[in-house]
Amino acid sequence: MSRYRDALVEAMTLMAEQPASIFLGQSVLYPGHIMFSTIEHIPASKRLELPVMEDAQMGMSLGLALVGYHPVVSIYPRMDFLILALNQLVNHLDKAEVMSQGQFKPKVLIRTMVGSTYPLYPGPQHCQDHTAALKLMLTNVDVVRLERAEEIVPAYQKALASPRSTILVEAPRKRQGYEDEP
Repeated sequence: MSRYRDALVEAMTLMAEQPASIFLGQSVLYPGHIMFSTIEHIPASKRLELPVMEDAQMGMSLGLALVGYHPVVSIYPRMDFLILALNQLVNHLDKAEVMSQGQFKPKVLIRTMVGSTYPLYPGPQHCQDHTAALKLMLTNVDVVRLERAEEIVPAYQKALASPRSTILVEAPRKRQGYEDEP
């Protein structure tokens, strides 16, 4: 096991310990991508499996946050697929507090990763890094890039303590999945 993966397991355990937490996305109940191995130990009652419907998933995350779930950990296995949720992310989650004149302050933690190009190149639509673009588009959602294992747990702790939503981008220095050591 890598230190990067171990840190993710620790961060997901921290999120799961929150009484009103919920994890939703694809392959959160069943294996299907590398992120599953970091949440499989979390009780199934805290995981909501969804079909491939990225925009609806972000809308559901926003709705769950509005009715008291905290944190909502919305999992997008590839950052490339998070862009399919930009309508809900940019026009709704990011603007909810402003649109409601401060009445609603939904908080969602969005977990995504820059797809690995090792051992096989998955194609250009599966390994793009949109971190900089998201930082330009979002005014009320923080965007954090996680390159090293030692950044992961503190970043999740900070996101948990923050009143704002946060996108946590897994981008290990080494492109071999969750390996982060030279």
